[in-house]
Amino acid sequence: MRDVKSLQGKYLTDAWRTTERTFPVVEPASGAVLAHAADCAAAEASQAAEVAWEAFLAWRSTSAFARATLLARWHDLILANEEVLATTMAREMGKALKESRGEVRYAAGFVGWYAEEAKRVYGDLFPGQDPDKRLLAVPQPVGPAFGITPWNFPLAMVTRKAAPALAAGCTFVLKPAEQSPLSALLLADLWLEAGGPAGTLQVLPTADPAAVAGPLIADRRVRKLTFTGSTEVGRLLYAQAAASVKRISLELGGHAPSLVFEDADLDVAVAQVMASKFRNAGQTCVCANRVYVHRSLVDEFAARYTAAAERLVVGDPLDPATDIGPLVDEQAVAKVERHVADAVAGGARVTTGGKAAGGLYYPPTVLTDVAPDALMLREETFGPVAPIVAFDSDAEAVRLANDTEYGLAAYVYTRDLARAFRVSEALEYGIVGVNDGVPSAPYAPFGGVKQSGIGREGGPWGIEEYLSVKYVSLGLGPA
Repeated sequence: MRDVKSLQGKYLTDAWRTTERTFPVVEPASGAVLAHAADCAAAEASQAAEVAWEAFLAWRSTSAFARATLLARWHDLILANEEVLATTMAREMGKALKESRGEVRYAAGFVGWYAEEAKRVYGDLFPGQDPDKRLLAVPQPVGPAFGITPWNFPLAMVTRKAAPALAAGCTFVLKPAEQSPLSALLLADLWLEAGGPAGTLQVLPTADPAAVAGPLIADRRVRKLTFTGSTEVGRLLYAQAAASVKRISLELGGHAPSLVFEDADLDVAVAQVMASKFRNAGQTCVCANRVYVHRSLVDEFAARYTAAAERLVVGDPLDPATDIGPLVDEQAVAKVERHVADAVAGGARVTTGGKAAGGLYYPPTVLTDVAPDALMLREETFGPVAPIVAFDSDAEAVRLANDTEYGLAAYVYTRDLARAFRVSEALEYGIVGVNDGVPSAPYAPFGGVKQSGIGREGGPWGIEEYLSVKYVSLGLGPA
């Protein structure tokens, strides 16, 4: 199933199924309909819960080594199909092809890591006071998991959740974003090709997320909810999951600050803030959303940064030369336009960009002299716009960075090791990149604090989200 047309109306439970209810998947670059995806609803969700539970009863008993072998095959198949996966992603959500290829490798990285991590789920035999007892702590899979993933990383957000779940012995039901369901369906097809047992990974596209999420969250057989998306939706899901006391992990909104101190290497700072800000056209939750620069450097930094932004190529995401593709939809463009207009009305100066380029395209935009109450300094823009603000002291920089309800990622640029430690420790964020604008890795913990969520994905921390610990006290009886 390598052609997106073959995915029309398809969804996956214990087998590929078809529904006449469909919705269009539209290419942001052209506005053309790429395919019509299955529009699953409550009936399909209830069926998925049943399939997930029945498959779990067998999957949890599969040896860790057998699960590892299947995950390793899945990893290899993802890499072998890099071009079709990357092209599909670029077409359905507008990510530049060069970045889409990188995401395929990033997504495969999670699968490869958890193929190994499946074999490292260790328990403990620990001492007690009674010499005639043996005490054990035994990790076990929590049960069927339900995952909701966003459109901005259609492959990596799936494997970052599904791979550790499957490695732990959980089954996984996925509701992909309505803008990008085709990538997820292709991933699931590769899981089946790798030998993944029926029902262990299910994919339910839908144009009405609540219709699918409601029954799965309410079903007590579904023991885990994992969600990446907005803080507003995350709060609602958190409340719904409380009714059945589900295990939950939430990766929510971000509003990442970048702090460029007076001793920073400007070449490094400009390059890394560029990489952070304009990745995926600024549509990631860890993009540099606020750029704070020491007053002694702010003019030079802004000049260099503006020049670098002007070198980025805006265009067709399928063109290998393109750096910035279209935004995902009209609402995304409207939000960017609103934020820029608000900043300019408050006295900000646009040094490059600042006007929509037609269709869903918006050019890399840099602003200086942005007022403290500007929308873009209070809300996540989720677009290719970088506001630059001056600060005078370390304490002021930290205060500005922490002055938000979000706490996902932050960035620090300095050559002073003591400052790097002090500032990174003072920042109220789950991730801090020091002289590193792209710190994410499959083997590192990813997650936030405050309103940016709970739980961690990646590395050994990621698989722990799908495990519970059973205490076994074994009485030996008389010798």
